[in-house]
Amino acid sequence: MPDQDNAIVVAADHAGFELKEFVKKELEKQSIPVEDVGVFSEEKSDYPIYIARAASKVSNGTFRRGIVVCGSGIGASIVANRFKNVRAALCVTPEMARLSRQHNDSNVLAMGGRITPPQIAAEILATWLDTAFEGGRHEHRIRQIETVDGSQ
Repeated sequence: MPDQDNAIVVAADHAGFELKEFVKKELEKQSIPVEDVGVFSEEKSDYPIYIARAASKVSNGTFRRGIVVCGSGIGASIVANRFKNVRAALCVTPEMARLSRQHNDSNVLAMGGRITPPQIAAEILATWLDTAFEGGRHEHRIRQIETVDGSQ
């Protein structure tokens, strides 16, 4: 099993495959261990299956962080956020990545393979990795998120 304090699990569908591969290379440049749970080609696939694989590993504590990619990032973030203990943030700018970490303690980064150019993705990723959770006034909001029950 990878060093869970540093390792990141990644997943994508066919539309996010190319960006996922780019992200893996960026992580490897920083010596961050990566577990790829699919997809492994651009052959048409259903994102919920693969995103759920990554999100479940964050949810159960096998990994502290994950990165998920689909065409827009929207579906990936929706699926990931269905898992307990996952706070997935769809980020399209480095500023969103920074705020998602500082204020929301996001532990899953979602991006859109069809909408995020590699250079912007690299900036988003670097910001997300390098930004710490501020805690403080944001702590109680994270606890509130954990208690929300949308079953009504």
